Amino acid sequence: MTKAPIEDTFAEAFTGLFCRVIVTAGDQETLQKAAEDSTATPSVVIGRTEGGVEKYLTPQETPDKRHGAILQFWGEINPNKTFEQSLKKFETELSYRIRQDILVKPFTAVYDALPKAEGKLDMMETVGHCGDGYEWVEKRYDREIIVVPIMVPDFIIEHYLGYAKGIMGGNFWVMCKTKQALKLAGEKALAAIHNVEGVVTPFDVCSAGSKPETHFPKIGPTTNHLYCPSLKKLLGKESLVPEGVEYIAEIVYDGISLDAIKQATKAGIEAVLCIEGVVKISAGNYGGKLGEYKIPLKELF
Repeated sequence: MTKAPIEDTFAEAFTGLFCRVIVTAGDQETLQKAAEDSTATPSVVIGRTEGGVEKYLTPQETPDKRHGAILQFWGEINPNKTFEQSLKKFETELSYRIRQDILVKPFTAVYDALPKAEGKLDMMETVGHCGDGYEWVEKRYDREIIVVPIMVPDFIIEHYLGYAKGIMGGNFWVMCKTKQALKLAGEKALAAIHNVEGVVTPFDVCSAGSKPETHFPKIGPTTNHLYCPSLKKLLGKESLVPEGVEYIAEIVYDGISLDAIKQATKAGIEAVLCIEGVVKISAGNYGGKLGEYKIPLKELF
């Protein structure tokens, strides 16, 4: 079977902050809602936080012996601010995700899952005090736990959640001839990437690749017009959409290390190379404007 060519280019990634936590719940449906709701909005590009489900866990793999999931939450390190300011912003945004999307679901709990943390975030100030001063700290499962009294008693969260620096924005593009090829390629790429430990896909299959510059800064990153198939006739020779390509999907992922990002890139690309209708593999790079890490696609093979 013919393999789609891999463009001689690189994916551009950058350093970010992340927490890695275990969320558990009393039943699988509630767990899935908590995991998906809390990681649903990939908004780090506008200074908030993004996340993803790394994997689901059996009761034998969780502190409280219930069904669980490992989630990652990621935040930007703003080059125009001190690290402490970026960390504080991340802590605040993380607390919104926990309070609004996990705590409010019955019988949920949050535990730290980052043994090699670079620092710790105290959850009392931003989450524990949801108990309005009636919260308390106790030992459970060999962990220091904040118990937050709520009407479906009670929400528990580990007192300190670890944080570390990792790599954000790993990516590759799948250029396709048909919708069917795009759908199948997306499914296979995500399945392969999710087998790499320590990696999450905040957008899953992303239909809107962006660029650093924009005519509308209030919106933030806008469409990468040179790669929009619907603009090919309008742009003429300026268009960078290859012949025969009607659909371009971007697969984006964050990982706990550069090695994890490289493994995810290779695994995801390998999964789609032989799909009928996949014309070419490329990646988002911006000449070094976005991030300090450059991952040459061909070198991975």
